[in-house]
Amino acid sequence: MKGYLVVIQVYRESGATASGMDSVDYLVVGSGIAGLSYALRVAQTGTVAILTKGNADETGTRWAQGGIASVTSADDAFALHVEDTLVAGDGLCHRDAVEVLVQEGPEAVRELIDWGVQFTRQGGKASPFDLHREGGHGRARILHAGDITGAEIERALLEAARNHPNIRIMERRFALELITRHFLTEDRDAALTCHGVYALDRDSGKIETWLSPCTVLCTGGVGQVYQHTTNPSVSTGDGIAMAWRAGARVVNMEFLQFHPTQLYDPMRGPFLISEAVRGAGAFLVDSRGNRFMDEEHVLKDLAPRDIVTRAIDRRMKALGDPCVYLDATSLGTHAKKKFPNIHARCLEAGIRMERQPIPVTPSAHYLCGGIQTDLHGKTSIKGLYACGECAHTGVHGANRLASNSLLEAVVFSRRAAEHGVQQKLVPISSRLVRRWDRRGTQEHREEVVIRHLHDTVRRTMWDFVGIVRTTDRLKRAATHLRLIRDEVEDFYKRTVITPSLLELRNSARVARLIVECAIRRKESRGLHSSLDFPKHARSPQDTILKHRV
Repeated sequence: MKGYLVVIQVYRESGATASGMDSVDYLVVGSGIAGLSYALRVAQTGTVAILTKGNADETGTRWAQGGIASVTSADDAFALHVEDTLVAGDGLCHRDAVEVLVQEGPEAVRELIDWGVQFTRQGGKASPFDLHREGGHGRARILHAGDITGAEIERALLEAARNHPNIRIMERRFALELITRHFLTEDRDAALTCHGVYALDRDSGKIETWLSPCTVLCTGGVGQVYQHTTNPSVSTGDGIAMAWRAGARVVNMEFLQFHPTQLYDPMRGPFLISEAVRGAGAFLVDSRGNRFMDEEHVLKDLAPRDIVTRAIDRRMKALGDPCVYLDATSLGTHAKKKFPNIHARCLEAGIRMERQPIPVTPSAHYLCGGIQTDLHGKTSIKGLYACGECAHTGVHGANRLASNSLLEAVVFSRRAAEHGVQQKLVPISSRLVRRWDRRGTQEHREEVVIRHLHDTVRRTMWDFVGIVRTTDRLKRAATHLRLIRDEVEDFYKRTVITPSLLELRNSARVARLIVECAIRRKESRGLHSSLDFPKHARSPQDTILKHRV
């Protein structure tokens, strides 16, 4: 809290002032697996700047426990991985994107290893790696680094990026807006084009202008628009909100995956219990000790996440319980060896997972929709790419198959890098770009109001746009969020820009996009479950939102 107050004091003393302009060949917003792997590839041909709104390791990637899915075993096959992904996606996956993901996956994994990622290995089997199996997978194909896979990937890629002479990592830079024709002194764009971003230096309070012919958004997820989430505090949907305001298309925002097993520990906050624990033999029970997943799906506790989450939600509501339980006692002493991080966190909560069931509850986890891209990461705005969780490639459909997300990030960031390098474009002249407009940045602001409005967004989304939805709840959410949007925009125009205000503005925008997409989908499919439309539509379509600016 002390650090937060220092930031506020900086703004009180300096305000938000315009700074100089900087130009690079490639501009990356975000420092997770997608942004870092993209940067390492394009740095071979030009200069790269990575902007990250917090410290460089404050990413969703670092929180990923389970691993990365890829065909590396002799008893596995591309066709099997493709089929598992399509089944989990419930009829909305883009098959061409899924085939790209699966077929280019092994090479992407080799690249990660070349950059220094150390996956857990064991020799003498069909694969050199110790492979986990997770929900929805017909084979054990999840490469992992203990139970802190994301942290290991973040460590290795960040170290490689920091050691590369062509890469600059600019920490504590909060991207404000994409620079398009609206910020130019004269309109020379034949098509809507991105020329870079404006970014707030959180320490100095100055607005920086970053120019580049290739801007890639790798800003992660949106979990912080919900009251309960496994996501880090930085996951406020900033890239999606920026892209939407600039005129990019967004797709399938209604498909927000709730992870079925977050540790239920109100005193210490959220912590994810990896699906790999169930893959190792743990199973779900209710407060009466009943194994309820046996009745829900042929794969029982390893059913796709949307099915497991809804089953848990129904059981909690039926019994009036705040949680269910994950019984991993059959793992015995193997639990600590295989899942040391999870074991240690459970001990902090007073739970010995080898002796007693772990209380768990669903929590907002992963967005399957996002900024619409093609198979090369290109968005509907020229010069703008998107990769990772903020992007919609078509891989996940209506429900993400476990551990496909890290693979998607590294496979499609590679394709975006290859496409960007081929363009051989040059940055726009700084003479044609306006400095940030400082009007409306008076010193009046109320952090308590910002916190209240952000909490209202989160509660509204949790109560009305949760695991199971109704048309009435969605319409109520839309009404509430419309009022919040108007208040936030008025606040934004007349006050000093702060990180908390920017996060509120972006969260409110993303929440509205989720609700609008949910209202438009008149069926139940994958992660979108509607009591008013319980059946599948005959011809499923993506929900595409187009924004005119």
